Amino acid sequence: MKLAKLSGSFVWHHHETEDELFLVVNGHLRMELRERTVELGPGEFLIVPRGVEHRPVAEGEVEVLLFEPASTLNTGNIRNERTAERLEHL
Repeated sequence: MKLAKLSGSFVWHHHETEDELFLVVNGHLRMELRERTVELGPGEFLIVPRGVEHRPVAEGEVEVLLFEPASTLNTGNIRNERTAERLEHL
């Protein structure tokens, strides 16, 4: 389980071997998928199956819980300046 704050548009990416569950704690999240867009508010969640390309978009700051293996990179199959190689532990 990971706690994250999102703001703005993220990169299009997918995860080869992991499903990813996004649970919105605070704010509103728009999850863009190639074939549709899903709007999520507090208490709502979405499971993005492995291999599905997606892009989280937060108009304002959004707090989410992510349920995924600890080894899952935030940018999935893409490595760039937004890739978090090491996560902060609380």
